[in-house]
Amino acid sequence: MKASKQNAVNTKAPVPQNKQSTGVYLKRYWQLYALLALPMLYLLVFKYIPMVYIQIAFKKYSIIQSVWEMPWAANNGFEYFIKAFNNKDFINALRNTLVLNLMDLIIGFPIPIIFALILNELVFKKFKRVVQTIAYMPHFLSWIIIYGLALQLFAPSTGFVNMILTGLGFETVPFLNDSSHWRWTYIFLGVWQSFGWNSIVYLAAIAGINSELYEAASVDGAGRFKKMWHITLPGIKSTIVVLLVMNLGNILGSGFDRPFALQNNLVMDVAEVLSTFIYKYGIKSLQFSMTTAVGLFQSLVCVIFLLLANWISRRLGERGIW
Repeated sequence: MKASKQNAVNTKAPVPQNKQSTGVYLKRYWQLYALLALPMLYLLVFKYIPMVYIQIAFKKYSIIQSVWEMPWAANNGFEYFIKAFNNKDFINALRNTLVLNLMDLIIGFPIPIIFALILNELVFKKFKRVVQTIAYMPHFLSWIIIYGLALQLFAPSTGFVNMILTGLGFETVPFLNDSSHWRWTYIFLGVWQSFGWNSIVYLAAIAGINSELYEAASVDGAGRFKKMWHITLPGIKSTIVVLLVMNLGNILGSGFDRPFALQNNLVMDVAEVLSTFIYKYGIKSLQFSMTTAVGLFQSLVCVIFLLLANWISRRLGERGIW
């Protein structure tokens, strides 16, 4: 009888080790998950619930009807997508967005890396802190302030740079009034505003490299450049790839404040981007359905570029972003 009871006890299914460890972990660290409640609530209320209104891209917008009651647009709901692609302003804004973002990527992406590498090689710590502070400061300026500074520097007749050029006997340069010059001014101001702040990530990655590697390289007779090329750059390669993937994922995205602050009527052929196009047609002209369709198209293309860039990085043996 005792043996049968003991066998019955022994035949009970044991609690799986992973379930037991998960329960212990959650019981021990429940405060950390409780802290996630507010951020998750924020994402739910302000990010996911508003996705219901994506339907506006496929419906005829009416201010007096809910999104569920609005009638479907023509051409199986794709009326406003067709209308957008037949709009010359949209095609122009799409082209300008691609061109400006590619220029930003090609010119602006390597500069924070180079700056971080140079800053890491500085010996004098106080001078290094001063340089870092000066480089970070433009990040905290609004684009309205930056545009005011640009006017003082690059205005055709009263700008400081053009006054120096005329004083030296050269012709003035229309930095802000000519389409080709405006693009380079736009890129230059963007790089100046962000390179110091963007270098923080690379400096943090460099700080995580094992110092023994540099000591071993010094023993082998390697100079600073060889250490930078063979130790520092490979040490931050994964960080560079992750940030490059994220930048490629935003190749069709664009902020609103930078192009809106810097553009003017003389350069609208190169300064109009998707964000300002959506503002002018959506907010000013009240064409909500078409601009929602443009925004949805923009987001889908960005997601495709992000997935493609991440897939390529994984195929090349890098970690990617997931």
